[in-house]
Amino acid sequence: MTAELVRGQNHALPQTRLEIRVAAGTPVVAGATLGDENGTVRGTEWIAHPGSPQLPGLEVSKQAAADHRLAVDLDALPATVHRVTVLLALPTGGGGPLRFGAVAAPFVAVTGLDGDEIATFTLTSLDSESAVAALELYRRQGAWKVRAVGQGYAGGLEAMLADQGLPGAAALARSIQEAVGRAMARSVAPPPPRTPDTGRTTPGTGPVPAQGGPRPAEPLTEPAATINYAHPRRQTSAPPPPPPAAPPAEPGRPARPVAGDATGWSMDERLYNQIWGMFEDLARTTAAYRSAVDFAESRMEKELDSALSDPRSRIGGAGDRARAEARAKHDELTARAREALDRDLAQLAAESDVVEPALPAAFARWDNPVWHAYRVPMEIPMALRLGDLHLPEKPDLTIPLLVRLPLERGLWIDSGRTSSEAAALLDGDRLRGLAMESAVLLAARLLAVYPADEFSVHVIDPAGTAAGALAPLVRFGALATPPAPGAGGVSSVLAHLTRRVDLVQMALRARAADSLPPDVDPAEQLLIVNDFPHGFDDRAVTQLRYLADEGPSVGVHLMMVADREDAAGYGPVLDPLWRSLLRITPVPDDHLADPWVGHAWTYEPPRVPPGSRVLEQVLARVAAARHTRR
Repeated sequence: MTAELVRGQNHALPQTRLEIRVAAGTPVVAGATLGDENGTVRGTEWIAHPGSPQLPGLEVSKQAAADHRLAVDLDALPATVHRVTVLLALPTGGGGPLRFGAVAAPFVAVTGLDGDEIATFTLTSLDSESAVAALELYRRQGAWKVRAVGQGYAGGLEAMLADQGLPGAAALARSIQEAVGRAMARSVAPPPPRTPDTGRTTPGTGPVPAQGGPRPAEPLTEPAATINYAHPRRQTSAPPPPPPAAPPAEPGRPARPVAGDATGWSMDERLYNQIWGMFEDLARTTAAYRSAVDFAESRMEKELDSALSDPRSRIGGAGDRARAEARAKHDELTARAREALDRDLAQLAAESDVVEPALPAAFARWDNPVWHAYRVPMEIPMALRLGDLHLPEKPDLTIPLLVRLPLERGLWIDSGRTSSEAAALLDGDRLRGLAMESAVLLAARLLAVYPADEFSVHVIDPAGTAAGALAPLVRFGALATPPAPGAGGVSSVLAHLTRRVDLVQMALRARAADSLPPDVDPAEQLLIVNDFPHGFDDRAVTQLRYLADEGPSVGVHLMMVADREDAAGYGPVLDPLWRSLLRITPVPDDHLADPWVGHAWTYEPPRVPPGSRVLEQVLARVAAARHTRR
């Protein structure tokens, strides 16, 4: 049962791996400090904040957002830590509210890894405060508890940090707000404001999921990439519109699924949350099945070892009977587990059959009829579909892989040979061609879901090998400039985008976003790099790494089409680049690792149906809308 705390109240924590979820209704900065037995924060290395989001046992969001998910592992904290205090602050310099009294009361929930709430706290009675210590997790006599604090500070983040005994509080507060400002740089050219009926709050970090994240999305690891398992089931001070009522269920049967049967302010947000709910349900039911099978195998082995260790069982038919009984119990357990799995999979398949046709263009496959009625949108959607995910227990049950927009990290389409069976059947040239085709489809989708003239695409193709794949983008004038060939083209495009990143960052630091030079395109920028590292010298490689690190926060995004082996000569110098990108593949590949339940999800790239002209139709409408705007 969830404990609804009031200020000063505490509650025992039944587990040590937790999530702390924040719903504020307006973008806030979320952080946490570690305190010793006296509650003292010993130094800046004891605080997690957007500029330094990870500490042992603790991870916070990298930017201001209306919704946050902080990951806490109390067992992984240093032994000298006895207190974790969760801090919230309003960002400065972004034109937002200056005091918590002007916004809805923030809501904080402590949950287990299964999403079940342990304790909640609504921070009421705040007025002139612009920073607040929301709650604290503390260790008392070897056990951890949570206490609702709700201590506000009119002096803002600096006053709150100073009150915790942190040396250099003023300098640290400034650095935190600067880091938040860099992450909010994409607001230089914001989309039109959204209303409660059609829009949503500013997305936090979180594809895969969930990049979905999620807990934000973890960095890539080899050989598997970690996907965002976050499912933002928002809680707000005002109730969202109710989901559609489900048709009555037949007696003894589960309720028939309904598209949009989740919380959210708009149908798109309800569908987004429903998709991540389906992802979680599929992960959990598969994990339960695999666990039951493992248990059955282990139990059978133990029973056989026990029976056969007795010499008497080897005389006559006792041993055979023991083996038969152990096998029968094993088969019974696995059959019951499979029956439960099949029941859950059937329900999820029925839900998928209802949800897929109802998806908006940004969430839909290319074969969805929604694309035939496509119109260039007036605002960006909350997420974009990168492909599909499935598990081997039911390969035909696919879950859309959605990432939040604007993109928070670059993409790497791996054109090299992977361990997948599909890649093994293709030669290198075919793999590289499919990788570039995937890049074009993703670029076209991004162009389609952004308003006209709010998204620009650049291409570096040093050897000209991508001419065929790029033909649709070139034919409809979708590229900002022609594909850049050779080393000279590489240098020119990188210099142009690096200059844009520098100018926007300087404008944000000076709080003069409106004073950018007229030749700086305020639209979001996507750079597609083909055949890396061909045509790149050391300077160009450094600039590329700079764009990967600094670009997303100011609206410059990277899409690499590359085989990592081709760049092996650079050694570990490029490791940070590969880790910063979300790796996807041009053919099905089970490289996406789910750290929560240990699954390896198979990723399937998007494809246009054979013979379909949907891509050309969409690009033609994008081109027409751009021509009208000009």
